[in-house]
Amino acid sequence: MSNVHILGIAGTFMGGVAALARELGHAVSGSDQAIYPPMSTQLETLGIQLDQGYRADSVPPGTTEVVVGNALSRGNPAVEAVLDAGQRYISGAQWLSEQVLPGRDTLAVAGTHGKTTTTTILAWLLEAAGRAPGFLIGGVAEDFGVSARVGQGREFVVEADEYDTAFFDKRSKFVHYRPLVAILNNLEYDHADIFPDVAAIQRQFHHLVRTVPARGRLIVNGEDARLAEVLAMGCWTPVERFGFQPALEWHAELLSADGSAFVVHHRGQRVGEVHWALLGRHNVLNGLAALAAAHAVGVVLADVLPALSRFHSVKRRLEVIGQARGITVYDDFAHHPTAIATTLEGLRARVGDARIVVAMEPRSNSMRLGAHAQALAPSLALADAVVFLHRPGLEWDAAAVMDAVRGQALAVADTDALLADLDALAEAGDHVVFMSNGGFDAAPRRFLAQLQAS
Repeated sequence: MSNVHILGIAGTFMGGVAALARELGHAVSGSDQAIYPPMSTQLETLGIQLDQGYRADSVPPGTTEVVVGNALSRGNPAVEAVLDAGQRYISGAQWLSEQVLPGRDTLAVAGTHGKTTTTTILAWLLEAAGRAPGFLIGGVAEDFGVSARVGQGREFVVEADEYDTAFFDKRSKFVHYRPLVAILNNLEYDHADIFPDVAAIQRQFHHLVRTVPARGRLIVNGEDARLAEVLAMGCWTPVERFGFQPALEWHAELLSADGSAFVVHHRGQRVGEVHWALLGRHNVLNGLAALAAAHAVGVVLADVLPALSRFHSVKRRLEVIGQARGITVYDDFAHHPTAIATTLEGLRARVGDARIVVAMEPRSNSMRLGAHAQALAPSLALADAVVFLHRPGLEWDAAAVMDAVRGQALAVADTDALLADLDALAEAGDHVVFMSNGGFDAAPRRFLAQLQAS
């Protein structure tokens, strides 16, 4: 076994790589610029030594392999030191493909939205079927307590990200995985820092399609025109499509407007009902895709459908973190207008006329660059009030977005001001949703503590 140091260890993917490396018996340490829960908690529980920041001496003496996250680039002091020393380095995706995936049946979950939730549902279904799968999820799964494990079974479920692999490998991560089954959940423009247009993302998705064998399966959202265009570039694998349309191989029939209950149909035959805690049509599609993928590897769905009633999604997916003063506080990992809109749609169907207040940190590269600025206000149409954290350096006009928001809208420059405005704004009966794909300066729990103290 080797001494592995992971640069970018607190990222959701790289934190999972760290957990797998530790389970395989490697000595693991790591560095990152921003270390926050839930990944920091997982790493500390595993006893992995964490080093804050990136310096020329970040990689400890005796390290035999450096795993480099895609957040690091040339000019980073730790990267430059690794290159100058001639140390062995590798990307997280390639490490996974070499150390964990050989000899396994890999099930990969790709898409602009819903990857983490769908990956977790699929792993849970395989677990319920007694398959003891391995997995790497871009978040901490409530039902497993970890984001990754090697697993004893044949299947390995991986969240298959289209983001680039590393500073030295600009292919999408998912081309490394060579899956037997691939879910293509949806495809929209995102990652404006690396993709010039949606066609560039479609080409990467087609690279993934090219790697799925003829004996495998593609599980594809049958209502997504951009995915249809990807398949039209060439497809050599059986395809099963899913959605709400009865003509598709897999279709869902809603029993509840909020998505908490639905019927699963396969090729026109009723498979059974799902009753679960998740909300929204988007989560119905996530569940349907996971069921189709589990079926593709031989799982009898009638045996595992009841397990979904016990399913507890992933931390920070519209996670209720507490209630105080009659106000319910949620933490949600939102990074794209479509995900924001569908999340609020599910919550609105659940809470009816109650007020929804959104605290938003536009943090993803696409958000910060303004790629989603025009779509942001419409995505918040179901919110009654919105407070934006408009940090210095955001490259879009917050005033124009606020003017277009249907409800009350404010913009503040720091988290303290945001919490103060929320405290003045929120009333008993409100649902306050914090939306960010970063740490948000621990704002959700700080707000809850603020409510509890008053």
